[in-house]
Amino acid sequence: MKQFESFRLDTSNECLWQNRVQINLPPKPFAVLRYLVENPGRLISHDELLDALWPETYVQPQVLRTYMLDLRKILGDDPACPRFIQTLPKRGYCFVAPVMEADVAGATAPAASKSHSTVPDEVVGREQELIRLKTLAEALACGQRQTVFVTGANGIGKTALVEAACHQMVAMLSASVASGQCVEGLSKKEEYYAVMEILRQLCASAVGETATRILATMAPAWLAALGREPEVSNIEPRSTQLRAPGDLCRALEELSKEKALILVFEDLQWANDSTLELISALARRRTPAKLVVLATYSSHCASAEHPLRTLKQDLVMHRQCIELVLSPLAKTAVRQLLSRELSQEAIPPGLDTYLYQHSEGNPLFVLALLRHLICEHFLRRECADSSGRWEQRAPFPDMETGVPQELVQLIDPEIERLNPTEQRILEAASLMRVVFPAWAVAAALELDPAETEEACDKLARRSCFVHRAGHDELPDGTRSDFYAFAHGLYREVLYQKQTASRRAKGHVRIAERLGGLFAGREDNVAREMAMHYEAAGNWKRAVHALRTAARHAHQRQAYSEAAQLLQHSLAIAEYLNDAERNVLEGEIQSELDMARTAMETKKQPANLSEEIDGFWMGT
Repeated sequence: MKQFESFRLDTSNECLWQNRVQINLPPKPFAVLRYLVENPGRLISHDELLDALWPETYVQPQVLRTYMLDLRKILGDDPACPRFIQTLPKRGYCFVAPVMEADVAGATAPAASKSHSTVPDEVVGREQELIRLKTLAEALACGQRQTVFVTGANGIGKTALVEAACHQMVAMLSASVASGQCVEGLSKKEEYYAVMEILRQLCASAVGETATRILATMAPAWLAALGREPEVSNIEPRSTQLRAPGDLCRALEELSKEKALILVFEDLQWANDSTLELISALARRRTPAKLVVLATYSSHCASAEHPLRTLKQDLVMHRQCIELVLSPLAKTAVRQLLSRELSQEAIPPGLDTYLYQHSEGNPLFVLALLRHLICEHFLRRECADSSGRWEQRAPFPDMETGVPQELVQLIDPEIERLNPTEQRILEAASLMRVVFPAWAVAAALELDPAETEEACDKLARRSCFVHRAGHDELPDGTRSDFYAFAHGLYREVLYQKQTASRRAKGHVRIAERLGGLFAGREDNVAREMAMHYEAAGNWKRAVHALRTAARHAHQRQAYSEAAQLLQHSLAIAEYLNDAERNVLEGEIQSELDMARTAMETKKQPANLSEEIDGFWMGT
C-alpha cells in the first residue's frame, strides 16, 4: 500500500482511501494514479503513460487530460500550485508528493514490524473516550446532532482516536465519513479550504450522486466552487456567486436524512473565521439531523485568545458540544503500545519504563524514541529474519545528551511560531531544569526580573510550552513565580538550539545570581552553582563550588554525599592547566580521604569525629 499525505493507494484491492474513507475510482483513473504514485519524483512522458496503460492500442493523448482533471478534483490538487500532480507542458507529468510504504492500518510502517488489525482497539489507553463516543453515536442514531472537540498536545493521539471513533460509528450506523485538513497559512489564502475538501470527498464517495444533487438544489454556490456542474439537467440553481453557510447547513442536514453523516475537521487551530462560523452554525441549529462534527485541535497552537477557544467555550456552556481532552498515556498503555509495535507480548525489560519516562506518555514521542533505539542498535532482533524477537543489545542512552532528530523536526516548527523574544526567554529557561524560576531567566538574559516574570506569564497563557507552577520566596524577601515546561523534550530541544557560548554566558550569570541571592549562605546552593559552572565550562569555579558543597554535606554528616562531590571535583580538575591541577588535586584528595574516614568512623568515639570535623573547618 502506498501513502502520500492523507491518502493511501490500496494496490491489492484497487481502491483509494483518505484517512479511513474509501473513495471510488473507475479502473482507468485508478491505473493512471497508480502509475504516477509508483514512479514518484520523475518525469513521466505522455507516450510512456499511454504505452504503460494502453499497450498496443492507439488512444488520443487528450484522454490523459480528462483523467488528470478528475484525479485533481478527487485529490483536491491545484494545478497552479500542485501538491500531487505537476504538469510539465508538452512533456508529461510528475508526481511530486513524497510517497511512503504504509501498512494496512494506514500508518507509515515503523522500523519494527507490525501485524495488527485496523479495528479501534489499536488506540491504546483511550477506552473511556471511545465508550463516550459510542454513547454519542447512539444519540446520533436518534437524530441528535453532535459536535465533538478532541484536543491535546501534538502527538497525543487525537487523529488516531477520531479515526477509531469513525470506524466505530460506521460499524454502528453505516455512516458516511468525509474529512478536511486545516492547513497553516492557507486559511488567509483560501476560504473554507477544509470544508471544500470535505465536499469533494462527499461528491466522490458512495453517496456522491445524492450529495451532488442536493448541493445543486440547496447550495449551488458550493457546488460551483468545486468546479462541478449539476448532473440533473432540469435543476435550475439559484445564484452561484455567494457561498452562504446556511445553504450548506441545510444541504448537509438533508443528506444526513438518508445516511448518518460524519464530518471530520483536522487541526482546527489553523481554520479561518469562516470555517469556525460554519461549524458554529452546524452545532447550534436545532433541526434534527444524524450529523456529527468531529474536530481536532492542538492545545499547543490554540492560545487562550484564539477564536476557536471562544467558540468552544461558548458551545460547551450552552451544552451544544463536548470536549475530550486527551492526557498522556499511562505506563501500562505505553507497554501495550510497545507490545503492539514490536509484535511481541514480552518486551525487553525496562523498555517501557525508559520510554515512559522520556516520552512522558506522549504516544508519538514513544514511537519516535523507539525507532531511535532501533536505528542506533540499542534494540535488535535476536536473529536476522523479521520473525526474531526484539532484545536490548546495549544500555539505553541518556536522552539529556541530545534528542533524536525525528523529534527535533517535530518540535522545531512549534518553536519557530514564537516571536524572537519569546524564543530567547524559553531558551534561557532551558538552562535550568524542567521547572525554572523567572528570576533565573532574568539573570541569564540580564533583564528586569519583574518584566521577565510578566513575559513568562504571558507565554504560559499563550503558548502551552510552559505552565505556571507556583511561586517561591527568595532570601531577600521578594517573591518570584516559577514555571514548568510542558514536556522535558521541549526543554532539551530549546537547550540544543543555542550556541555553546550563549549557553555558557547564561549558566555563569545564573550561578552568580544564585551566589548573590544566598550571600553568606552560599553553602546551601553550592551544588547547584557547580552544575551551572560545569555546564559553562568554567572548571575552576565548578571545582570550588563542589568543594564548598562537599564541606556543607560533611557538616550535615552526609559523608557519602561529600565523597561523591569530591570525586566529581577531581574529575573536573583534569580540565585545568597543570599548575592549577597539581595544587588542587592534592587538596581535594586529602579532603576525600577524610570524608571516607568519616564514613568508616561515623560510629566511633566522639573525639575522632571531632578531629575530622576540625580538618574540614580548617579547609
